[in-house]
Formats: sequence, C-alpha cells, structure tokens
Amino acid sequence: MRQKRRRIGRLDLLRRARDRTERVALLALAGAAPAQALDKFRLANGGFGLWAVEASRIGQQAGIFAKHGVEVEAFSSAGAGETLQAVIAGSADGSIGIGTAGVLGAFQKGAPVRIFGSNFVGAGDLFYYVRASSPIRKFSDTTAANTIGYSSNGSSSHMTTLAVIEEGGVKAKATATGDQANTLTQVLSGQIDIGFGVPPFGLRELDEGKIRNIGTGNEAPSLRTQSVRVDMISLRTMTERREPFLRFVKAHRETLDWMMKDPQAITLWSKNTGQPEAILRRAAFEFQPRSAAEHLEVKGVAGLMEAAVKQKFLTKPLTDAEVKELVQVPPM
Repeated sequence: MRQKRRRIGRLDLLRRARDRTERVALLALAGAAPAQALDKFRLANGGFGLWAVEASRIGQQAGIFAKHGVEVEAFSSAGAGETLQAVIAGSADGSIGIGTAGVLGAFQKGAPVRIFGSNFVGAGDLFYYVRASSPIRKFSDTTAANTIGYSSNGSSSHMTTLAVIEEGGVKAKATATGDQANTLTQVLSGQIDIGFGVPPFGLRELDEGKIRNIGTGNEAPSLRTQSVRVDMISLRTMTERREPFLRFVKAHRETLDWMMKDPQAITLWSKNTGQPEAILRRAAFEFQPRSAAEHLEVKGVAGLMEAAVKQKFLTKPLTDAEVKELVQVPPM
C-alpha cells in the first residue's frame, strides 16, 4: 500500500513537472511570437518581369525583406488604373514601378497616395517593334494610318508613347493594347502595326527574327533624364505604419544593390519569368542598369508635369507645396 502511494506520489510529481515545463514552453512561445512576426506589405505591380519591379519578389525570395522584419506579397495588376484603384481601395499598400503620369494625375484628383522613390530614369528600356515583314524600319516611316501600342491610360508606356509621338517623329495613332503579351499577339496577327516591350520580354522574338526593333522611348529627348516610373505607397500605410514602412524601404534599396552583384538574383528572376538566364542578363545589364534604377531622387519633376499637362493627365502643374507633399523619399 505504501509502495502504491509512493508510485502515485512520483506520478503526481512527474505530472506537475510536465505541466510546469509545458507552461514555460507556452510562455516562451508567446513571448517569442511578436519578435518573429513579420510586417506584411501587399504590392500591386503592373510591370512584373521588369528588373527594378522584380525586386519586390526577388528580395522576398532571397530573404532580404525578412532580415528587416518585413514580408512582401506582390500580385500582378493590369496597368496604372487598376494599380491605383487597388491602392486607393486598400487592397494593396503600394506599387513598385508605376507610371509617374498616372500618380501625378491621381494625386491632383485627391487620391491618398505618395511617391517614396524613383523606379526608373529614362525610357531606354522600353523598345518599339514591328513584324519582321513590316515596311516600317524606323519611326519616321510611320504614317497617320499606322497604330502604335501602349498598355493602359496613365501607364509609363502610355506616357512614353505620347512623348515619342510628339518628339520622335512618329505619326502613328496611339492605341491601348493591354499588357506586353497581348500587344505582341496583336502585332504578329496584324491588328496593330507597332508594339512595345520591356526586356526581357521580346528579346527571344527579336533573336528568332519574328519582330524587328525600330527604336526606344529615348527617341523622346525629354524622357532621358526623367523618372518615368516611380514607387508609390498609400498615405495611410506611410503614416500609420511608419516604422515598418521605413524598414520596407531599406530592404527594397538593399535588394536593388544586391541584385546587380549576386548571380542568384538572375536565377530567381529566371524562375519567376520562365526566361533563360542568358536573356535576363542581357536585359538587366544592357537595358536596365542599376544607375537608371537609382531610388533616392525622383528626377525631372518639372518636365514630367509639363508633359502630364500636355497629355491631359494633369489639369495644371502641381505647386511646389503639392510636389513636396506627394514626393516623400525617405533619406538613407
């Protein structure tokens, strides 16, 4: 009987010890959870496949955002209009690589958005092409009967196409054609004369001789020193989540630097796009150099606004105070 009580006593002690251990473990987990939780940012990106836009996915995959306590969920949107709507409606926190003209116009209409960095300076990464059998070999060969594509109103391709028509000797009519894949289909099927592409898109077709390059967006001199694409954040996210937002920006900039140095970035980009690494290296280093993706300064704002007024994205230029309110690039 005494041995039985002893056994029961030992079992009771073991149960108590086990319970204490479990409580300690649960408390430890509870204390650790907040430190391990990542601040999540949802991004609506209309230009996946572009080097500087891919930073949002590549940085996430490489663990750079997690290192700064941030998690990025980036989803595809169809052009500037849909991107802006997602951010304004709150289904996205911001966007990487949206056309500057669209953001300027939306801000003037009262949209609660802010620019937190330049995405790409110049338009040399956007090229225009025709079918290999087309008689058009350069912009000056176009006539009013021809058509030239852009994705959607307010997009960087829209702004660039309008500038090329005005400054680059293009006489063709600007026509919305949707994303790059849809545009290529329309060019190859003869529905439109001139398409647009941003490498790596289109490089394979160029190499195979299906299409022919007739020029780039830099045929419009005014665009060469302007931030034609920017990175945008909702006002609510920037103000209510200020500290996580600054960590997100820091991680984004670190990703841009790392992408130009580590071959793993090209490998990840290849997995994301299904494009061969050789084509992607060409796209990154020939068409989209790191210098063009310098994040810290939104360049050529006065010229961008002048063009936006001509192209009817703005009713009038923003005041200096409005520009200061819209463009809020965090310092290093």
